[in-house]
Amino acid sequence: MYRFLLTPRWLGYLALTLVAATVMVFLGNWQLDRYRGRTAINDRIDAGATMTPAPLRDALPAPTGGAGAVGPAPAEELTWSRVTATGRYDSANTVLIRGRTVDRTVGFEVLTPLVLGDGSAVLVDRGWIPPAPGAGATVQPQVPAAPDGEVTVTGRVVASESGGGGVSRRDGKLEARRIDIPRLAEQLPYAVTGGYVLLDGQTPAADPAFRAVQIGHTNNWQNFGYVWQWWIFAVMSLFGYGWVARREARRLAGLDKPGEPVDRAAEPAAPTSA
Repeated sequence: MYRFLLTPRWLGYLALTLVAATVMVFLGNWQLDRYRGRTAINDRIDAGATMTPAPLRDALPAPTGGAGAVGPAPAEELTWSRVTATGRYDSANTVLIRGRTVDRTVGFEVLTPLVLGDGSAVLVDRGWIPPAPGAGATVQPQVPAAPDGEVTVTGRVVASESGGGGVSRRDGKLEARRIDIPRLAEQLPYAVTGGYVLLDGQTPAADPAFRAVQIGHTNNWQNFGYVWQWWIFAVMSLFGYGWVARREARRLAGLDKPGEPVDRAAEPAAPTSA
């Protein structure tokens, strides 16, 4: 009954089905890797909330070189860990990261370099502030002054962002769209660590005008759903091939005979009402 499966046409159908199913399985495996990666990020975020802060250099090695040099990026397993560092803020090189939204309000994240004892610096994200009242979202806000003298900060290690575009200086402050550390470092007079610190504590205390930047968990369950979606599609494609092949086999064996055609012309006409 199934010799027709060896014909070129049906072998072609089988090849296409197997290729499609294989691609769907690979797509499912790719989404599974993304699910695992995002789950690991969420686990690090949760662990960092309760861990004891470690010295900055445990997560962010010291950069080498002169002004504009950037240190190694933090190891993936150390991102979102808590660290502490002591230094002096360089307010003259404050960085405004525009286009950041909190509670549906577009404002700025404020980064200020913390110059360490070895002369290098780490960028500290001091928090979010709204634009000036009555001004547009791109108008520079009034940035609270950083504390003078020695400051001790505690916060999360965050990797550099990419795709930031250019960095400009306006009214004495650097502006950028993304926290792209290599690009920002080009504008700074010292070497900079390869990641930044998202502030969650400071001595002396931070200005209350800043709002803490919330750390959002990744949507790993969306990827988990895609895993099953692609794998189910793969099974359905194989099932569909088998179902079509079975119907063809029954048709060739005469088991599924088409019904007799109905001659509508031979049927009596329905009476018409007067």
